[in-house]
Amino acid sequence: MPPQGVTLRPQLDSDLEFVAALYAATREEELRPVEWSDDVKAAFLRSQFDAQWAHYSRHYHDAQFSIIERDGSRIGRLYVWRGPDDVRIVDIAISTEARGVGIGGALLREVIEEAARNGRSASIHVERDNRALNLYRRLGFEPIDEHGVYYLMKWSPSLDARAHPKTAS
Repeated sequence: MPPQGVTLRPQLDSDLEFVAALYAATREEELRPVEWSDDVKAAFLRSQFDAQWAHYSRHYHDAQFSIIERDGSRIGRLYVWRGPDDVRIVDIAISTEARGVGIGGALLREVIEEAARNGRSASIHVERDNRALNLYRRLGFEPIDEHGVYYLMKWSPSLDARAHPKTAS
């Protein structure tokens, strides 16, 4: 269950500027050493966001695109696609000021619980140097494939049972 005051709502067209700015914020550290002007960085990040959104819209058109809110203010996004055997976390991003208080972990646990209830696995692509990699591992995701700079990580009931065996009482 997410922390108190945290809710999900459908993403609207009016949220696209917010999610574009959120995307840019998630890439800020990566671009810090690049010797481009702020305007060039902003244009590059916007083009990257536009390409990402086009990809998500084309390949996950029937996904649930949600805005994460805390006390009515937008703080992130969670995109989830539900396939017949797998629940794909297409994207999760939380604003810098809202990180580190358990919101992302709680939302991911909800996705895992949904997958478990429906006999499905859960999966996510994650960059190899993403700080959230440790969180995904703690939640029971394991790398099962590599695609360029990304791991495909998967949680499944059988993997979870090995990682978190039940102790006999």
